[in-house]
Amino acid sequence: MSDKPNDGGVPLPVVPAGATGGAPAEFPPASPAGRGMFGNHGSGDVSGYGGLVRQRQPIEETPRPYGGYFDEVRDALEEAYPHFGDAIEKVVVDRGELTLHVRPERIAEVCQVMRDDLALRFELCSSVSGVDYLGADERRLHVIYQLTSMTYRRRVRLEAAVSAEAPHLPSVTAVYPTADWQEREAYDMFGIVFDGHPNLTRILMPDDWEGHPQRKDYPLGGVAVEYKGAEIPPPDRRRSYQ
Repeated sequence: MSDKPNDGGVPLPVVPAGATGGAPAEFPPASPAGRGMFGNHGSGDVSGYGGLVRQRQPIEETPRPYGGYFDEVRDALEEAYPHFGDAIEKVVVDRGELTLHVRPERIAEVCQVMRDDLALRFELCSSVSGVDYLGADERRLHVIYQLTSMTYRRRVRLEAAVSAEAPHLPSVTAVYPTADWQEREAYDMFGIVFDGHPNLTRILMPDDWEGHPQRKDYPLGGVAVEYKGAEIPPPDRRRSYQ
């Protein structure tokens, strides 16, 4: 602060050196996803203040027996679906959930069998959601299907992965009508294209919106915040998310 008061008797503010105009926090160098500002490295805390480190574990196929009804579901699907070996990439049991990783082009066929086979009877698709594994998977965009068998009181997850360059997979709305607006939301937020959907349009953002806000490389935007003697730039000018 300056020692010379102004007409109101308040010292004139002096902009601190490095607050704007090329400061590292304002224009950071390129850095991989999950790295914060202020020289913080190897942390999952993108604020840059903490030391949280998150180790990414590879998703490995679970050896049998899985336990519970999971073995029965896998055996029933393998028996009912002739293309099981080609369609199912791996079977994972984690945190008490059974996940079948399905090739994208086969997802509608698998859902049809899961719904109609008398030994499976997964009549309800309660959720279709997207996930972006930027930097962790070449096929970074994953679609998660939560299926429920009300007949047998069972749950199972289906997961299909596509790349950002070719984010296409068949729609399952013909099998599960509840997936209609859920696929539209995944399209709107992640840019995943569900071929065969009856009306694949945006559901949350305006029709002329550019980009898909829940992709991890989507710019943060924001506005600059002015304080006395300093200006904090918006997030997309403070950090680099790639």
